[in-house]
Amino acid sequence: MTVQAESPASSADTARARIRELIISGDFAPGSRLRERELSQTLAVSRVPVREALQQLEAEGFIDASPRRGATVKQITLRDVNELFDVRLSLEVLAARLAAQAAARGQSSSELQQIMDQAEDATLRHDHAQIPLINTALHAEIVAMGGNSLLEYSMKPLLGRMQWLFTLTGHRDPQVQCAEHLSLCKAIYDGKAELAAALAYAHVELGREPSLQGLAGRLPES
Repeated sequence: MTVQAESPASSADTARARIRELIISGDFAPGSRLRERELSQTLAVSRVPVREALQQLEAEGFIDASPRRGATVKQITLRDVNELFDVRLSLEVLAARLAAQAAARGQSSSELQQIMDQAEDATLRHDHAQIPLINTALHAEIVAMGGNSLLEYSMKPLLGRMQWLFTLTGHRDPQVQCAEHLSLCKAIYDGKAELAAALAYAHVELGREPSLQGLAGRLPES
């Protein structure tokens, strides 16, 4: 069997995912330089997909780029966090409503149930490395269930920032978040669109103040 070489597009996607992972984990600290040559060697890909990955990450808000300094990891601020919550209040409420409406029409919610099971398991195991990943996947699946392609497109760059936020706010009680997710998912399974929307709104808004309080002193104001 002939193994085909990875396409430039998939190489860029792989590089983007890996660089984003290293930013979220803190291995690439805010303000640190991201040099194409070094990244190419670290990721074992050519500089072309690395360059494309950096451009994509700039669009997603993970890095800043300037002709003089090149690419540097963005310093997320409390204002950024607050603005992210503002946007989530609109888009995630819509996503929950659409997902519940889809379930009411008979669409399967088995994928969402599987992810929720994984989230419960990670919470019981106190797996603080996996919880942000799984919670992000849970929110992504709620968006996907709704079947609105424009909403998916709008949420795609935000999901990475949400994972970054969830990682930064690991101090929050994961059991509380898990309980809120369970209630939200049950409303979606049951096809209760307005209840799902209300629970999504409450879930996002209830997370705002403890997140900002926990990050105060760790992140600059703006």
